[in-house]
Amino acid sequence: MRTPQWQWTWNLNTVVILLGFAAGIAAWGATWERVNSGQIANAADIDRLDRRLTAIEAVARQLDNHELRITNVERRASEAADAMRTVEAAINSLASDIRVTREIVQRIEQAQSSSRAPPN
Repeated sequence: MRTPQWQWTWNLNTVVILLGFAAGIAAWGATWERVNSGQIANAADIDRLDRRLTAIEAVARQLDNHELRITNVERRASEAADAMRTVEAAINSLASDIRVTREIVQRIEQAQSSSRAPPN
């Protein structure tokens, strides 16, 4: 009896399995590439959003600063208006006091001039 000789033959199942492995490895590589490119795009988007957020925060700080300044200006304007009303009331009071004083001085002058006048 002879020993069987080994022969190189392609079995259909072997070919299908080898092609399946090759296709699986290619699909895995394509998926890996898409994931990496997606991560790079997402990192770029995150950087862009971070820069926009930083700019918006700077604008918000400026607005807060302006709001604080406007509030201070409004408070000071209100205080100035109150002070002007106080000054106006004081001036009105002084004006009426001056009127009364003028009337008193006129009466005194009339009394002195009538006392100096020779009797008729």
